[in-house]
Amino acid sequence: MSLIKPRTIAGTMELLPREQMIFQHIFDTIRHSYERFGFIPIETPVFEEKDILLTKSGGETEKQVYFVQSTGSLQQGYEADMALRFDLTVPLARYVAEHERELNFPFRRYQMQRVYRGERAQRGRFREFYQCDIDVIGKDKLDPIFDAELPAIIAQIFESLRIGDFTIHFSNRKILLGLLSGWGVTEEEKRKLILREVDKLDKIGTDKVRDAIAALGLTAQQAGEVLKLIAHTGSKAEVLAALKNVQCNDPVFVEGLNEVSQMVEALAALGVPEKRTRLNLAIARGLDYYTGTVYETTVDAHPEFGSVCSGGRYENLASYYTKSKLPGVGISIGLTRLFDLLTTYNLMPQHLQKSSVQVLIAQMDVALRPTYLTLASMLRTAGYNVENYLEPAKLDKQLKYADRAGVPLMLLMGTDEFAKGSVIVKDLAAKTQTEIMQANLVTHLNTFFAKAV
Repeated sequence: MSLIKPRTIAGTMELLPREQMIFQHIFDTIRHSYERFGFIPIETPVFEEKDILLTKSGGETEKQVYFVQSTGSLQQGYEADMALRFDLTVPLARYVAEHERELNFPFRRYQMQRVYRGERAQRGRFREFYQCDIDVIGKDKLDPIFDAELPAIIAQIFESLRIGDFTIHFSNRKILLGLLSGWGVTEEEKRKLILREVDKLDKIGTDKVRDAIAALGLTAQQAGEVLKLIAHTGSKAEVLAALKNVQCNDPVFVEGLNEVSQMVEALAALGVPEKRTRLNLAIARGLDYYTGTVYETTVDAHPEFGSVCSGGRYENLASYYTKSKLPGVGISIGLTRLFDLLTTYNLMPQHLQKSSVQVLIAQMDVALRPTYLTLASMLRTAGYNVENYLEPAKLDKQLKYADRAGVPLMLLMGTDEFAKGSVIVKDLAAKTQTEIMQANLVTHLNTFFAKAV
């Protein structure tokens, strides 16, 4: 029988144990931060009914959807009636509409699961990837103060991960929409098209954006004013001052300006470092789904990689599934994309352990194996992840095993140590060892791992 070559599907990510440890650390850091701010977890099925999933998708999105069909229904000529989710927002909308009467509003949920898209496999684009979403959903209304809380959470997460400098860019679509309306551009679809072109600024450049928005009906002067406005790069206070000098009385513009002002004030009150957020009026988000505040987050050293965290405010999350008005605001970390960025540019946090095992207990003497097992049980009760080396082997082989597995500490106990009630603690990274009385072992480990954090 010929062997089949083992291979992973392009556009997916499969990690070796040490890489998976780092991935899991990032995952847990995000989860703990979400919970620290009062968000609660939900999960939804990996596939949804086709008519539910495709309600908000355009033609381009539908081309990327993976449909689900059993072999039996395929053979009988039935069309697929289910599809894999391509984001976590549509499943959230269905979830809230279905369980509306059972939920407490404002509903603060986080969801960290895989999603699937029929992307062309390339660097930074995946067919299967993790999204880590938080959303706050209101009933009938949702105060703009929630818009400031989300970047505060993201700032805390990225600070905790120690990945270097990052910037959370934010703006409010009402500012440009209101400005255009004030100029007499009253057709909603045309205003949205202009914002889509503005959102391409970092990809196609100023000249092409100017030509594109002029082609949509703006005069040369108006196109110039738009580009001048979105070009402001000063502090948040300076950009706000520039906005307040804009001669526009359109109520949507005024509302957007007020919401941005409140957000800047709230970010300071929440203790978000000034350098971590930027009021960037060029951020418009190409999706018409967003109606107010929008966010994009970049790692400063590699802006060319694009956003690793984005989101915004929407007026009515579940309008396709319920008559209730459910406004909300959400933001999503693309975990797989973030991990890919860290791997590509060697930005992985250097302080992380290389294994989930903290201590490996060597087998120095087969006769002492029950003692080794009892010692491991005692350390696990104390809160440590402990592995026993269970097979008889030379010490050199056991040391190589521990080193290759990335275990930080190894415990050695021969007949002499057993007689004295002691154990040798070997630091594999520092290549040092210390003899410790068993009664003091947990205290020694507590001190060691406290320094390692």
